[in-house]
Amino acid sequence: MPVRTQSDLHQLTTQPEWQAFATDADKSWDNYHQTRTTKIQQWAATELDSVRRTSSTVFYPFSGPDLLNVVTLFPASQTYVLVGLEPVGTVPQRSTLENPALFPAVKASLWSILNFSFFRTNDMAVDLKSVELDGALPLLMLFAARTDQQITAVNYVQLDAAGQLTPVDTAVIRKPDPRVIPGVELKLADKNGQGKTVYYFSADLSDWKLGITKEAVLRYVRTLGPLTTYVKSATYLMHKVYFSKVRHLILENSRYVLQDDSGIALKYFRPDKWRFTYYGTYRRPINLFAKYYQPVLTEAYQDSVHKPQPLPFGTGYNWRQNNSNLHLARRRTAPAS
Repeated sequence: MPVRTQSDLHQLTTQPEWQAFATDADKSWDNYHQTRTTKIQQWAATELDSVRRTSSTVFYPFSGPDLLNVVTLFPASQTYVLVGLEPVGTVPQRSTLENPALFPAVKASLWSILNFSFFRTNDMAVDLKSVELDGALPLLMLFAARTDQQITAVNYVQLDAAGQLTPVDTAVIRKPDPRVIPGVELKLADKNGQGKTVYYFSADLSDWKLGITKEAVLRYVRTLGPLTTYVKSATYLMHKVYFSKVRHLILENSRYVLQDDSGIALKYFRPDKWRFTYYGTYRRPINLFAKYYQPVLTEAYQDSVHKPQPLPFGTGYNWRQNNSNLHLARRRTAPAS
């Protein structure tokens, strides 16, 4: 992306490696915006219109550094809370930015999300560590810039056992205490000047690990009031019995849940509390997750009275446009305060 001539980073843009990378990246992002961003924006403006008006806070568990999709779907939200296994990471050093190996590593790490809509977590970790990018933060910053956000501040934080947010320094982020949850706070301003706050926390949301950290993430999220929760490409973790705590948090504290079939299994939504709108197509999970097939979801998608609505873009593990699904759960009763 263009750099102001007054910036001390401008000199880096004279590198032939940077110029080749910039040209290639522009092509990739132009293609992404044409094939995905525009379609997502148009769909969400219609189908999520009423949802957006009451979605000041969006919770995105199992997100990794995927700020890209959640901001595209919910551009007017004020607070985004992302949780993933990837370490928080730090702002890249000058020496990292000067390293020509940076460019192919970034390209490789972005390849799956730009083509398939999700990160291949293990591949991403290898790609980024090879050039001393130590976690999610560099990609969060990249996605902020590519969604027309100005980053106004980056603050390292942590959650203590009570779920209280406190500031910390880079040393704590690099070697966090296993009993607390490390995180980062990004302050953003969109092209209209509206302020936003993004939190990313590095945390394992399994019941066992939450026991060790005193459910710090869950305690914090409960303080945010009624939520809109977004779940995509979540490896079907909340289908499992040992992810019951985060599943319960979402079901008790969300006004809306927008998810693909890898999120919370349909059997956990009580019909007297939730009503659904289904989008796209549901067949079967990819082979890797075949055991999480939901016959009840097939029945819902074959309902001839309440037919599923079109989904004009691909998302999730079944990433092709005509093979993807999203479903929007609307709460019938007020969520827990």
